[in-house]
Amino acid sequence: MQCLVASDWDSVTAGSSIFLSRRYLQTAQNEFANQIVRDFGLIYRDGVPVAAVATQSFDVVGNQLIGDQLDQKIKLPSDWKRKSLSLLKRRIMICGNVHTWGLDGVAFADGQDPAKLWQGVADCLYRIRRANRLHGQTDYVIVKDLAASDRPAASTLGSYRYQAFETEPNMVLTIPQAWHSFDDYLASLTKRYRGAARKVLKPFVDGTLTISNIENPAEQADQIYALYKAVAARADVCLFSLQPTTLPRMAESLGDDFVTIGIRQDETLVGFVTVVRDAETAVGFYLGLNYQVNSNLPIYHRLLLAVIEQAIQWQCRHISFGRTALEAKSRLGCQPEATHVWVRHRVPIVNFVVQQLLKNVTHAEPPDRNPFKDVQ
Repeated sequence: MQCLVASDWDSVTAGSSIFLSRRYLQTAQNEFANQIVRDFGLIYRDGVPVAAVATQSFDVVGNQLIGDQLDQKIKLPSDWKRKSLSLLKRRIMICGNVHTWGLDGVAFADGQDPAKLWQGVADCLYRIRRANRLHGQTDYVIVKDLAASDRPAASTLGSYRYQAFETEPNMVLTIPQAWHSFDDYLASLTKRYRGAARKVLKPFVDGTLTISNIENPAEQADQIYALYKAVAARADVCLFSLQPTTLPRMAESLGDDFVTIGIRQDETLVGFVTVVRDAETAVGFYLGLNYQVNSNLPIYHRLLLAVIEQAIQWQCRHISFGRTALEAKSRLGCQPEATHVWVRHRVPIVNFVVQQLLKNVTHAEPPDRNPFKDVQ
């Protein structure tokens, strides 16, 4: 396949997700090199680059789809489970990134109409899939994670036998122009929710816990990774957990757009959260915590508040908290942002069956809650 022109990639992705920037992708290339095949494509019109596509292809085995918590609920002998799950193997190509959320697999150049370019994206995905046959026959192609506003333009994918279905919503907190500090956020809350927030902050005021930025995550990579693994082990679905080098590498490549915040008890790291600045959006990225300490002290909730504090400091307008812990994030003032994916199976008859099944897929919805004095 042809080598891409770096300047063309930069011109197309300049206004898109930071996870499509070369400074991020060049570092991420070293992660899971033996498990994930990464491909990139540029779409041109009359010699002008108008769209960019980034994909990841990998094999998924059944036991990757079941986390430790769910595994304990399956009442079968462990050797039966291991054998049966190992037989469930499929190859997936994702237009996007398995470790992030948001539309980070497709970018359109400024001034271009996406509705006129999704056909080109579908063709690019087909070409990548065909070129990768030496790595194995791709069973599913998934285009993730599109917002509701993207759906009309992307409906072209339906002509290529893709089926759209909704996933859990992304929890988003909108930051008003009037918020210039974390105290402004607290002041905007009703008495009930402000009291709850101050209860979370209390152990940090009396010195039981401390919170500060981790300036060099590489120096504490082992501690950070152990805390991350404690959280990852509880996930219902686990495709590829991060590697010990993932977050330190991101910190190095993204510079001032990446912050790691740590919580300590008696100088021991008991929790951390990473925050990524993606233009006017702060992304509450991966976190980790000591569950034993968290059972008595509000580690997790303080990490969520730390993301808000960092976003306001960056003067961001939105915070993307992702799809987990919908209840806790709704208490912060987050509102659900509907997201969906497009899925296609290579075999037409199987694709039809998959489409029928996806029509019955349901997902969790966050509670309807507004913790603010005035509607934000």
